[in-house]
Amino acid sequence: MHYSKTILALALTLSAGMLLGSRITAQTTAPTAAPGWPADIYPDSRERLPLPKREDLDDYGKTIFDKQTKPVREEDGRSPASVELYDPKLADIMDAGRHYLKFNTGLGDKLVQITVLATAREMKNPYEWVQWETVSWEPKTPSYVDPVIVDIVKYEKPVTGIGEKEGTIVQFVRELAGCRKLTSATFAHTLKLFGPRLTLDLANLVGMYEDAGAEITAFDLQLKPGQINDFPAHPVPTVCPPGSPV
Repeated sequence: MHYSKTILALALTLSAGMLLGSRITAQTTAPTAAPGWPADIYPDSRERLPLPKREDLDDYGKTIFDKQTKPVREEDGRSPASVELYDPKLADIMDAGRHYLKFNTGLGDKLVQITVLATAREMKNPYEWVQWETVSWEPKTPSYVDPVIVDIVKYEKPVTGIGEKEGTIVQFVRELAGCRKLTSATFAHTLKLFGPRLTLDLANLVGMYEDAGAEITAFDLQLKPGQINDFPAHPVPTVCPPGSPV
């Protein structure tokens, strides 16, 4: 009888240990929510970190969390509770910069759209490309972009047959983000068309989406369910001026 009780106690101990071990594994291993996603992707964020929880933040973090998630915000492809909220100070600064460069510089929705599309193309960033190309096709909206321009950007076609400002922005981004060198001629023409302030804003808009591309790549952000990646698997390489770093 004593022997049977010992065996039963040992079995219960082992079972409890196995259950505890499974809980630890569940807490440290990202569950895969969609076929084809890497094993370290969390379903709530579609990234390598789960979405931060408000209750885990300090008072300042909760303030930024509420600021970024409660108002109605434009669709940006992520849950409003972005993984950036793991660093609330950074999230607040980046959010303010993004909002200004996207909506308040005076470039206008269409030229911002072309700038971001061209940057995503040069960064070879399919996630960002799919989000912005989808918006580009919506007719009768300020951000609508002529399919001819989208095609020129997507397949590195010569910048001909489109508006001067549109073509200059495509060339500006190709050189700056793709070649890592902006020629004097392209800079001078951009400056002539847009002036010092908007030329500065344009360069920073490119830089902002290069930064976004780095974060998307580092955290391996996945497309939303139902989205199709039609970004060219082997895009035509950008033709760069002699002496470009890449």
